[in-house]
Amino acid sequence: MSCCAPGAEMALDLNGATSVLPSSQEIRLASRSLGDDLRQTDLSVPTVHCAACIQTIEAALGRLDHVESARVNLSTKRVAVRWRGDEVPPFIAALGRLGYDAHLFAPEIDDKDKTLAELIRAVAVAGFAAGNIMLLSVSVWSGAEGATRDLFHWVSALIAIPALAFAGGIFFRSAWNALRHGRMNMDVPIAVGVSLAYAMSLYETINHGDHAYFDASVSLLFFLLIGRTLDHVMRERARTAVKGLSQLAARGAMVLRGDGARDYLPVGEIEPGMRLLIAAGERIPVDGKIIQGTSDLDCSLASGESTPKNVAPGEAVQGVLNLTGPLTIEATAAAKDSFLAEMVRLMEAAEGGRAQYRRIADRVSALYAPVVHLTAFVTFLGWIAATGDWHRAMTIAIAVLIITCPCALGLAVPIVQVVAARRLFENGIMVKDGSAMERLATMNTAVFDKTGTLTLGQPRLVNASSIDPAVLAIAADMAAHSRHPFSKAIAGFAAAGGQHKFDAVTEHPGFGIEATVAGSIWRLGRRRWAGWKARTDGESGHGGTVLTKDGGIVASFVFEDALRADAGAALAQLNDAGISVEMLSGDTADACGDVAGILGIDRFVSALLPSGKAERIEVLTKAGHKVLMVGDGLNDTPALGAAHVSIAPATAADIGRNAADFVFLRESLSAVPLALDVSRKAGRLIRQNIAIAIIYNAVAVPIAILGHVTPLIAAIAMSASSLLVIGNASRLQGFVPDEPRRTAPPDRRSHTGTLAQPS
Repeated sequence: MSCCAPGAEMALDLNGATSVLPSSQEIRLASRSLGDDLRQTDLSVPTVHCAACIQTIEAALGRLDHVESARVNLSTKRVAVRWRGDEVPPFIAALGRLGYDAHLFAPEIDDKDKTLAELIRAVAVAGFAAGNIMLLSVSVWSGAEGATRDLFHWVSALIAIPALAFAGGIFFRSAWNALRHGRMNMDVPIAVGVSLAYAMSLYETINHGDHAYFDASVSLLFFLLIGRTLDHVMRERARTAVKGLSQLAARGAMVLRGDGARDYLPVGEIEPGMRLLIAAGERIPVDGKIIQGTSDLDCSLASGESTPKNVAPGEAVQGVLNLTGPLTIEATAAAKDSFLAEMVRLMEAAEGGRAQYRRIADRVSALYAPVVHLTAFVTFLGWIAATGDWHRAMTIAIAVLIITCPCALGLAVPIVQVVAARRLFENGIMVKDGSAMERLATMNTAVFDKTGTLTLGQPRLVNASSIDPAVLAIAADMAAHSRHPFSKAIAGFAAAGGQHKFDAVTEHPGFGIEATVAGSIWRLGRRRWAGWKARTDGESGHGGTVLTKDGGIVASFVFEDALRADAGAALAQLNDAGISVEMLSGDTADACGDVAGILGIDRFVSALLPSGKAERIEVLTKAGHKVLMVGDGLNDTPALGAAHVSIAPATAADIGRNAADFVFLRESLSAVPLALDVSRKAGRLIRQNIAIAIIYNAVAVPIAILGHVTPLIAAIAMSASSLLVIGNASRLQGFVPDEPRRTAPPDRRSHTGTLAQPS
C-alpha cells in the first residue's frame, strides 16, 4: 500500500535511497503566477557547482513541454523554471534523471552550511596528509635507499588513503554521478589524474621502485580543494545578501477581524483585504492602503528619500517603517507578491547575471585538467611507441603531471588578491569578493547614490548660531520626545542639566511636537501647523521647521545634509582616470540638482525606485559600459547586485554591505579612486603571474616529455615557479596610490537654502 500523496512520484536520490517527489498540486501551490497564464517555480539544486552543470540543467529543462525558460542561479544554487498551462511539467523528475537531487525551494528553512563544513574538513585532511608525505619524500630524494625507502613509500601510501577517500571523495562522488548519468563535468579529469598518480605510486612501492608520487596526488587534491572552498564561500556571501533582505520583512502583524477581534497572524497567512494594525516603530509587512490614522514613514527602503514622508488615509504603503503614529491599513497583496519580495527577486536576478562572470583564474584553470591529462596520455603513448617499455612510459607521464602541478597557476590570482586586500584594508577598505578587484579594474562608468553616499544622510542644523540659546534649549528639550530625524538634529543642542519641565508633550504625526507650560502652547514642527498665527507667504513660506509660542514664530530651523568628506576630490580623480560619473537617487530633482552642481556631476536621474536604479544600470550595461555602483541604502541593494562591481560605506544598511563587493570604513569617498588604483595594479600583476605560470609550463613540460626530469628536479621547478609568483605579487606592498587632486571646498553659504530639507 502506497503512503504517497496523490499525484506524487517515486525517485532515487544520489545515494540510491527512495524519495518522494512533490505532487503536481504541491508544485502548483508553491509556484508564483506571473500573469498571462505564465507561472514560475523555484527549485533548490544543492549539487550544482560549475558551468557544465548550468548548461546541462538549462538545456534539459528547456526541452520539456510547456516550459518557457529555465535559469540557474549558481550563487544561490537555485533554478527558476517558467512554464504555462494546466499540466505541471516533470522538471524535478527530469533533473533526477540527470543526477541532480532537486526540491521545492523553501525560504523559511535556514539550515547550516553543511557543504562548507565538509570542504573545510577536506582541506584540513588533504593539507595534513600532503605536508607529512612531503616530509617523507624529502628523505627519499635526499638518498634513502632499500628498506628505508620502501618503508617511507608504504607510510606515504597509508597516509594518502584517508586523504583520497575523505578529501578526494568530493571529486570522486561528483565524477561518478556524472559518468553514470552519461555526462561529463570538471571533476572527471581531476578524479582520473589523482587516481592514476596514486595507482602508479602504489605499483612502484610494491615493486621496490626508486620513486613514488603520493605527494603529487595529495598536493594536487589539496590545492583544488582550496580553490573550491574559496569559490563556495564567495557564492554563499551572495546568498547571505538575499537572506538578509528577506529578514527585513516583519514576521507577522495584528489583524483586525470584522467582529472587532484581534489576532496576530504570520506574514505568510496575511491575505489581500485583511485589515492590519501597525503601531509606531513597526514595519508594514505587506503592501497596503491606509484606511485610518496619520504618521511619518521612513521610506528609505522604497525610495532612498532621507526625509520622512507624512501619510494620511487613502495613501498606498509598501515595506516601509512606521515612525510616529498608529495606522490601520488594508492589505492589497500577499507577502509573496509584496514590494519586499520583489526586491528579493530583483537581487537574485542580479546575482544570477553576475554569476556568469568568469574570473581570469577560472578561465585558465578550466583548461588545466583536460590539457595536462591529454599531454600526459600522449606522452605515455609516444614513449610506448618509441621504447616499448610501458613502465618507463608511465613514469615519464607521471613526471609530466608532477611538473605541471598547478601550484603557480593556483597562486597566480589568490596571492595578488591577498596582498591587494591587505593594502586596501590598511586604507580602510574591505574586499568582500575574490573577483571584485579584477572587475573594478575594468569598470569605465561610476554610478553614485546621493543620500548617505555622496552625502552623509544625517540632517544637521546649520543656523544654530543665529537662534537665541534659551529658545534653542527649549526646542531641544521638546525635540528629545521624538524620533524624527530633524528632532534628533535639534535635540543635540540641549543644554546640560537645563531640562525644561513641560506640563504635557504630545507628538502629532506628520506635523510636529506640541508642549504646554504655564498656560502657553509651544509647537515645534511644520510652519503651516505650528505658526498658525504667523504669515506663511514670507520667507520659506512653502514650509520649513519652526518653533512657535501661542502661534507666533520665535525661531526657524534650517537643515543641511552634509557632503561626504573629499567627495569633490574623489569624483575629480575618477574623471582624471577616464571614468564617467553619474548620480542616481530617489530624492527630488531639486535636491539632486543642488548636489550635482556642487560636485560637478553632469548626469543624474532623480525620483528613482529600487527597480529603476537596477534598470538604469542594465541600460548602461547593454550600451557597453562596465558599471561601478556606489550606494548605501536598502533601496540600492538590487542596483549593487546588478552592477559589474559595487562599493558601499560602512554606514550602509546590513543588506547593502552584504551585497557590495567592497566596503569602505571611513567617511571620505577617496576610498573609491584608491580602490580603483590598487585594483588596476593588482590586475597587471595577476596577468603577469599567469604569464609566468604559462611560460614555466611551456618550458618545463617539453623537458619532462623528453624524459629529462626526475621527481626531485620536478619538485624544485614546481617550488621555484611558486616562489616567483609570490615574489612578483609582493611588489604590490610597495605600491603608493596616486594622491587625490584637491578641490576647493564647496561654498555652503551659497547653498544653504538649496540643501535645506524642510520637514
